[in-house]
Amino acid sequence: MGVGRLFTRIAPQGRITAYLAGRAEAETVEREGQTMRSAAVTCATGSILGAVMILLGVAAGLADAGEPGLADSIERATGATVGILQETRDNGGQSEGPRFSVRGTGVHVRDGYIVTARHAVEREEGGQPVIPKEITVLTTQLDESPARLTGVNAFLDIAIYRLQGNGPALPSAAFGEEEPAPGEEVFTVGYPLGWGPAVGFGRVGNPRTFLPTVETRLVQVDLSACSGNSGGGLFNAKGEIVGVLHAIIQTETIQAERRCSRFAFAVPGQLVKRIVTALIRGEQPGFSRLGVQLTAVKVGTRWRVAVAEAVGPALDGGVRKGDHLLAIEQTPITSAAQLKTYLMEHTVPGQRVRLRVQRGPSEQELIVTLGKS
Repeated sequence: MGVGRLFTRIAPQGRITAYLAGRAEAETVEREGQTMRSAAVTCATGSILGAVMILLGVAAGLADAGEPGLADSIERATGATVGILQETRDNGGQSEGPRFSVRGTGVHVRDGYIVTARHAVEREEGGQPVIPKEITVLTTQLDESPARLTGVNAFLDIAIYRLQGNGPALPSAAFGEEEPAPGEEVFTVGYPLGWGPAVGFGRVGNPRTFLPTVETRLVQVDLSACSGNSGGGLFNAKGEIVGVLHAIIQTETIQAERRCSRFAFAVPGQLVKRIVTALIRGEQPGFSRLGVQLTAVKVGTRWRVAVAEAVGPALDGGVRKGDHLLAIEQTPITSAAQLKTYLMEHTVPGQRVRLRVQRGPSEQELIVTLGKS
């Protein structure tokens, strides 16, 4: 499902506040006459606030000022980072504050192309969310530049714009070829709460986790991020992009609502690179379609994935309702989300894949030719 709708509570009980696609919703759950406090999923889109609440965690290994390689990486990543400016109404000549605010972050990847989060640029027009054809970005050298829309991908919450005009050339950030590993040190550059550029340090937690805000796995990181960091790059120690910041899980305090957290999530860099390459070519990336609707069933003490309905490629390949999906190309299938991730990251439409299923007491191997979603 798309950004803007919250499907699961992050904590088992309490109040959930969602700032998805820049829109706030609240739900208070009353239990036995008490209001429980819990967590929130917050897509990191923000604006300039009256106070600076930049919370930057520092991982000791990454933050060593005496490490010249890291210093160079941070300098390049900072130079490639831009702020996404939000339009403000004219004050009628009155100077009562800034004429613009920074609502998100982007990163220059090559040839004037800026990658950011789709929800970081989304606007409301006539009560409907729209993606603007043109935005204005602010470089770290305080140069404003218009950028024109190249393409968007709602499934991964990614938007691509290209800089216009003859402004100063920006450094570019390359995508890393290797997936970040649990415990790996990373950093981000962005505009938390509209201020920056600020650098935050942390470590990769779970590189294969999921939220209901995008149709892909996400990289969870222990790194301070706030509203306004959305769309910024997640960099490894070499300064390579290993993710694009998408959301945080936000814990509220009794005193006040905070829009920063160390539970941050990023769209994996290699998936973003695939999206960027396709959109620059004027194409939408094609993802494989298996053609199954899945449900969870308990067999003894173990939960398994079972087929609730088979259509198209799966049905043609012999998959039947009630089959337990055990593996695809020797990779165990543990959940519907994990299967979807495998199809997105390791297959292409038209590819023939081996499925291992359990039908009744026996296991079978089926060959399925994947379709295109």
